[in-house]
Amino acid sequence: MIREEEVFLIGRITRTHGTRGELELSFTDTPFDQDDATYLVLELDGILVPFFYTEWRYKGNDSALFTFEDVDSEQKARRFVGAKVFFPFSAVADTDEDAELSSIRALTGFTVEGVGRIIDVDDSSANVLLTLETTDGGEVLIPYHDDFLVDYDLRRRTLTLDLPQGLLNLN
Repeated sequence: MIREEEVFLIGRITRTHGTRGELELSFTDTPFDQDDATYLVLELDGILVPFFYTEWRYKGNDSALFTFEDVDSEQKARRFVGAKVFFPFSAVADTDEDAELSSIRALTGFTVEGVGRIIDVDDSSANVLLTLETTDGGEVLIPYHDDFLVDYDLRRRTLTLDLPQGLLNLN
C-alpha cells in the first residue's frame, strides 16, 4: 500500500484525449521527465494507486498526455478525470547542492516548516503568493520573496522560511 508520505503531488488529470485512452495531466511540477519512475500514483476514491505509463509527451508548458497500461479506450480513461496525480519520492534522483527548482510553481506540494503544505502558487503578478494548507486544516496566504528563503531540500520537498514577525497573523 502506498502512503501519502511516500509521494508528492505533481498535478491533476484534467480530461481524456482522443479515443485510445490518453489522459491529459495538468502539472505543477515535472519530475517525470528528470527521474526514473515508470509509474505515477493516482488518488482514486481516497486510495493511492500506482499506474504504469507506456508513453507520454508534452502538450504545452503546463500539461502532458499520458498513456497508461491497460487503459486503451476513452471509456476506461474517463474514470481517471479529476484524479490527483502524485510522484514517488523513491524515484526522485539524488540532488546535488547546486540543484535548483525548475520554476516557482514547482513549490506546489512543498512543506513549509512550522506552517503547512503549499497547495497553490500564484505567479500571475510580480508578487508571488503562496497558499498553504496549515497543519490544523486552515489556509494561509504568504507572499514569497527570496529574502524570506533560508533553505530548501528538493528531495524532501521542504522549505525553511524566515517570515517577518506577525505575517501569519494577518490571515
